[in-house]
Amino acid sequence: MKKSLAGLMAFVLFLSIQVKADEGMWLPSLIGKLNIDKMHSLGLKLSAEQIYSINSSSLKDAVVALDHGSCTAEIVSADGLLLTNHHCGFGEIQKHSSVEHDYLKDGFWALSKDQELPNPGKSVTFLIRMEDVTDKVMKGISDTMSASSRQEKMMKAMSEIEKEAKGDTKYETRIRPLFENNVFYLFVTETFRDIRLVGAPPQSIGKFGGEEDNWMWPRHTGDFSMFRIYCSPDGKPADYAKENVPYHPKHHLPVSLKGVQMNDYAMVMGYPGTTNRYLTSFGLKSTMEVVNVVRIKAREAKLDIIKDYMAKGEKNRIQYASKFAGSSNYYKYSIGENMGLTALKVMDQKLAIEKDFTKWANADAARKAKYGDCLNKIAKSYQTVDEKFASNYAREALLGGPEVFRFSMGISSLYDALRGSDKEKIKTATERFKTSVDGFYKDFDAATDQKIAAVLFKMYADNVVAKYQPSVFAEANKKFKGNFAAYCEKLYKKSIFPDQQKMEAFLKNPTKKVLDKDPVYTVMLSMMETMKVIGEDVRKSTADLESGRKLFVAGLNEMNKDKISYPDANSTMRLTYGIVGDYNPRDGVHYNYFTTLKGYAEKGKAGDADFDFPQKLVDMFHAADYGRYADKDGSLHTCFTTNNDITGGNSGSPVMNANGELIGIAFDGNWEAMSGNIAYENDLQKCINVDIRFVLWIIDKYAGAKNIVNEMTIVQ
Repeated sequence: MKKSLAGLMAFVLFLSIQVKADEGMWLPSLIGKLNIDKMHSLGLKLSAEQIYSINSSSLKDAVVALDHGSCTAEIVSADGLLLTNHHCGFGEIQKHSSVEHDYLKDGFWALSKDQELPNPGKSVTFLIRMEDVTDKVMKGISDTMSASSRQEKMMKAMSEIEKEAKGDTKYETRIRPLFENNVFYLFVTETFRDIRLVGAPPQSIGKFGGEEDNWMWPRHTGDFSMFRIYCSPDGKPADYAKENVPYHPKHHLPVSLKGVQMNDYAMVMGYPGTTNRYLTSFGLKSTMEVVNVVRIKAREAKLDIIKDYMAKGEKNRIQYASKFAGSSNYYKYSIGENMGLTALKVMDQKLAIEKDFTKWANADAARKAKYGDCLNKIAKSYQTVDEKFASNYAREALLGGPEVFRFSMGISSLYDALRGSDKEKIKTATERFKTSVDGFYKDFDAATDQKIAAVLFKMYADNVVAKYQPSVFAEANKKFKGNFAAYCEKLYKKSIFPDQQKMEAFLKNPTKKVLDKDPVYTVMLSMMETMKVIGEDVRKSTADLESGRKLFVAGLNEMNKDKISYPDANSTMRLTYGIVGDYNPRDGVHYNYFTTLKGYAEKGKAGDADFDFPQKLVDMFHAADYGRYADKDGSLHTCFTTNNDITGGNSGSPVMNANGELIGIAFDGNWEAMSGNIAYENDLQKCINVDIRFVLWIIDKYAGAKNIVNEMTIVQ
C-alpha cells in the first residue's frame, strides 16, 4: 500500500459522536479497501469492481456531472438517455418556453428523437479515472520551504502530472486537493457538449410544493427532467450539429419497478458540491453571522421584487421563473442552516473538538511545536470582519443582484479592441458579443432590474464601510442625497445596456467614446475596482488560514490514527450508502419513509403558486390508474427517504438498490438537518428522492410518451 493511500485511509472526521456507516461521501476508487464489507452487510449484492472500474464498464460510467457539477444525471438507456431533476433542467425548459409554447406550465415530451431540443452551453462530464498523486505532488517539498516556494513547486508538479496524464487524448485532467491540501487526486474526465431536452413534466408536477415545500418532508414532487447525449458519428464529443448521433455509453442503469421497503439498501453516486465538515468554530461563526445573514437579507429583497413582477402576467412569469428559483433555493437554505446549526448545538461540538485537540497537541513538545499554533492562525484570519461583510455583500448585492452590470462585463473584450484601430479585431469582438444579446434581453425587464439595483445598492451602502464603497456611489450620495432609486433611474435611462434597441444600434457602429460615457459601464468598472480592493484585503486577512487548516486536519489525523474518514465534497464523484428509513423530527412526530399520489389531492390548490396541480393527475388518482407502477399496497408511491449523505450538486443523482438498479432520483434534503454541510446529523439527516415508479408513470400513463419508457431496461 502506498504511503499516501495509507495516510488517506487514516484521515478522521473527529465529531462528538462516532461516525456511522451511513455518513460519508466516499471516493469510489477506495470503496474496495474502505467500505465494501460494510456495504455488503447492509445488503449490497455488487462487487467494488462493478461499482468503480477503470478497465471494465461499471456504475461510474452511467453517472455524469451535469454542467460541470452543478447537478448530477444518470444514463438510463443504450442511446444516452439521461435522467436528472426538474430543477436541474429548469433553465433549459424556461429558455425554450414562450407564451405560445409554455413548457414550464404544460410540460414537454419529444415523441421522437427529431423533436428533441438542443441546449447550447449544456454539458455532461464522465469520470474516466481517479488516481492518488500525493507523493508526486509533494516530492521535494518540505516544511522548511517558504509558502511561496512551496506553492510554486506544487503548482509546477501538478501541471506536469496533468499534462502527462492527458497525453494525446481529448480528455480533461485536473488535480484536486483533499483534506485541506494534505492529499491530492488526479481526475481524468471527458465532456460532451450536445445535450438535448427530451422530456419534462409540467411545473405543477416537477416543482409541486414550490418554495413552501422546499427542503421539507413529506414531499410529493415529481422532480425530474430528461435529456439525451449526442456525439459525432465516430462517438466523440462535439458541438451541436444535425448529423450528430445519440451517444452509446459503456453502461446504463437498469430501472427497477420493485419499489423500496423499510431498511432496504440504498446507494447514491453523484457530484456533491461543497461541504465543510472540518470547519472550525471560528469559521462556523463567520458562516452563521456573515455569509448567511448577508445572503438572507439581500436575496429576500431581490426575491420580493421579482415575485411582484412575475405576478403581473404569463410572459413575466416565464421570463423570471428560473432566476427566482435559483435565487430562492439557497435563500431558504441559509435560513434553515442557521436554525439547524443552532438547534443541534454544532458550535458546542466544534469547541469540544478544538479543546481536545489543543490538549493533545500541548501534551507533547514535538506536537506542540508543529500543531500548537494552527488554531490561533485560523482564529486570527477571522478576527476582522469588515472585508468579509464587504465581500459577501459585493457578491450578493452588486454582481449577484441586478443583471445589467454583469451583462456589461461581457463587452470588455470589445472595449479593449476599440482602444486600437484593428478593424478585424473590432469586428470579431463585436460579433462575439452579439451572440449574447438576444438571450439576455429575452429574459430581462429593465424596470425590474432597476428596482433591484436601487434596493441592493442602498443596502450595500448602508452595511459596508466606506473603504469598500464603489467610487461612483459618491455621486448617489452627493447629487441624489443617498436616494438610490433616483440614482438608478438615471443610470438605466441614460445607458445603452438596459435597452436592446439602443444596444443593437451601438453594435452597428461601436465606439470607445460611447462606452466611456455609459453610466452602467462606468458603474460596472467601479464595482470591479472595489471587488479588487476587497479581494486583496481578504487575502491579507486570511493569509494564514490555509496553512492553519492544513495543520489542523493533519493533527486530527495523527490524534485519531485508528479512524478513517472521507474528504469534504468538492464537485468530484462520490458514493454514499445507507438504507431506506423513516424518522422522528420532533417529540411526538413521526414521518413515514414514503408518500403517495394521495398527497396531490390533499395538498393541491388550483391556481396556487406552489400547490397548483393538473386536474388530469388528480382524475387519474381517483381512477387509481397506476398500471404496473403501483406499489404492492395498491397505491402509487411518489417520494421516499433514505439516510444517504448528500449535498448541493447531488441533485439528480441516481438512488440505486443492492443490485445497482435505479429506484429513485435524489432531489433534496430535510429541514431538520440543514446543518448537514458542516455537521452530519445521524438521527435526523435524510435524502429525499422521487420514486422512479412515479417518474415512469408520469412519462408513460400521464404524458403518453411510451417511446421514452420503451428504450429503458425495465426490471420487474
